Amino acid sequence: MNELPTGLSDPERAALVDLADATGRTPEALALDAVWDLLRAERERVGVEAARLARRHAPLLERLGR
Repeated sequence: MNELPTGLSDPERAALVDLADATGRTPEALALDAVWDLLRAERERVGVEAARLARRHAPLLERLGR
């Protein structure tokens, strides 16, 4: 497994540990879920923007042959 330093401050790390304890999960599992949530949200945001740009520039894309 690859490790990724998070750079959390002591208060942030303490809050993560407290939440993990309260939910019966590990801090690492919570952090991983948060990363996946962010990646999904960004993928969706980029997809929506790409579709918007494709619609806006459809005539140009057609002339270029896609």
